[in-house]
Amino acid sequence: MFFRKGKGDGRYLVVGLGNPGIEYENTRHNAGFIALDKFASLISASLTKRKFEALFGEGKSGDKRIIAAKPQTYMNNSGRAVAEISAFYKIPTDRIIIISDDITLPVGNIRIRRKGQSGGHNGLKDIFELLGTEDIIRIKVGVGERENKQGDLVKHVLGKIPKEKAEEFNLATDNAAKAALSIIENGVDYAMNKYSK
Repeated sequence: MFFRKGKGDGRYLVVGLGNPGIEYENTRHNAGFIALDKFASLISASLTKRKFEALFGEGKSGDKRIIAAKPQTYMNNSGRAVAEISAFYKIPTDRIIIISDDITLPVGNIRIRRKGQSGGHNGLKDIFELLGTEDIIRIKVGVGERENKQGDLVKHVLGKIPKEKAEEFNLATDNAAKAALSIIENGVDYAMNKYSK
């Protein structure tokens, strides 16, 4: 269904992961959605189209056409939207960028990776399985670990960032959006050196 290489029509696909619905707004697990909204503003994309089980829009940076998308399937099935959009627009995997939350990174930090395993993130896991590869650029937004390592992980990721960490989290999602654009404009290495920490 999906081909890994090839130029397609030159589009890029940037996807923010999260859960749809008011009850999930501003939660740790929706860091990808929050960063994606900021990214969409950077490329003047309106996320008003509903198709492929996603909310998406298209913008530009110079001569580069970019689709910004938020899957509406809930986190664990994020791969369906990514696979459908990339197949329809013939976007190869080396032009796909995924933005997600990461509990192993402190709040305020982001990390860019060219490839690698899901690290237990079910949204990433589903994407890798449906696209048939882990060689996909991802930007991880730090949301912090549980204070109690034996505590409920689901409750942690579906909880909100503490007020005292809100400014750092806001900066991290800003930087994730800028990093996604930098990857497209300047390449992964440049973005890694500038934004990963």
